[in-house]
Amino acid sequence: MYDCQEFRLELKDTEWPLEFIDHDRKIARAIVTDKMGNFYFVRAIRDDDFGKAALIETAGGGVEQGEDLITAIKRELKEELGVQVDVICKIGVVSDYYNLIHRHNINNYFLCQINTFGEKNLTIDEIENFHLSTLKLTYDEAVREYENRANTKLGRLVANRELPILKRAKEIINRRFH
Repeated sequence: MYDCQEFRLELKDTEWPLEFIDHDRKIARAIVTDKMGNFYFVRAIRDDDFGKAALIETAGGGVEQGEDLITAIKRELKEELGVQVDVICKIGVVSDYYNLIHRHNINNYFLCQINTFGEKNLTIDEIENFHLSTLKLTYDEAVREYENRANTKLGRLVANRELPILKRAKEIINRRFH
């Protein structure tokens, strides 16, 4: 695995009032690229406690009991994008909060490159409640998509968390491959 200077970011939820935080969620997420320089994300269309929103988000999810981060990110990318990947490096950790559901998120971000494409293995919840689909974008298209989706409270939380990571990933790619 390539050695990256790990990025750390602490964010607060300024969209909803803070009542209390009663749980932490350890999450593995990835900036995913192919050999042609495209980036892969998930599109989620939600209508829940957070409100109506169409979002762009990095693929990833909760780390299961007893699972290490590398195993978790490879599993999540297979499930959500249908891809097998090489983990290039750990980009860093973003700590953020979802005050509405009283949760602290510890997001561990990785830079991954796709080796092979295959079948997705989405959960019923991801299909029926989040309508997850795959987005293949250039770097500039991805930045614009995050900026355009920051028009909802949840969209702003996601963009604040992920745009700095996307920009950091682009710097790593530029240094490593150019």
